[in-house]
Amino acid sequence: MGSLERRKAETAYGYCLIMLSLNFAGRPNGLKILCLGAHCDDIEIGCGGTIIRLIKENDIEHLRWVVFTSSGERGDEAKKSAEFFAQGCKEKEIIIKRFKDGFLPYEAREIKNLFEDLKPSNPDLIFTHCRSDLHQDHRTVCELTWNTFRSHLIFEYEIPKYDGDLGSPNLFVTLAKEVAERKIETIMKCFQSQAGKQWFDRETFFGLMRIRGIESASQTKYAEGFYVRKTVM
Repeated sequence: MGSLERRKAETAYGYCLIMLSLNFAGRPNGLKILCLGAHCDDIEIGCGGTIIRLIKENDIEHLRWVVFTSSGERGDEAKKSAEFFAQGCKEKEIIIKRFKDGFLPYEAREIKNLFEDLKPSNPDLIFTHCRSDLHQDHRTVCELTWNTFRSHLIFEYEIPKYDGDLGSPNLFVTLAKEVAERKIETIMKCFQSQAGKQWFDRETFFGLMRIRGIESASQTKYAEGFYVRKTVM
């Protein structure tokens, strides 16, 4: 991933962490990022803050943002939100598909073909769902991500929900408070169709980022957690 910094992060227990940097300055033409989400707000909830940081701190050659399920209103919301998060990229491609919510395992052949179309882009960094996620659509997207991109750096993000399947991430991206707030304000503003859901509120999103901030000893208090199966340094 990025360069290795000997920046020390003091923790409550008195020891120090050597932190990896999100700076990908060594990429001559900029960074290529692929974001994959089963549903219209998944990418924003799972890794929106990290996307904001990456764009702020790096030259992004190309950002490809793919949502697999949508309806008319939800699709419009997803497009609006993706446009906001992609601000600052040299090039962006926002793909909103209309597969049926909850049925992705039964559409696997067609979805696999879409993944094969994405494969030649050869992204430097991929964001996808977590393997242990209990939602069938999320697991399908994750499985096909690894099936297609076998030699890539993949960050698996997490989604809080009723199933209670949150785990213990092994990689954290710290977020300044203003970045966390920007992420949440955009989600709340863009996805008005979700306003009536019992889980859809600022406390949910801030709460998870605060917990991950505690676990990573974030000096800014906030972080997003990811699961990374394999990295090479």
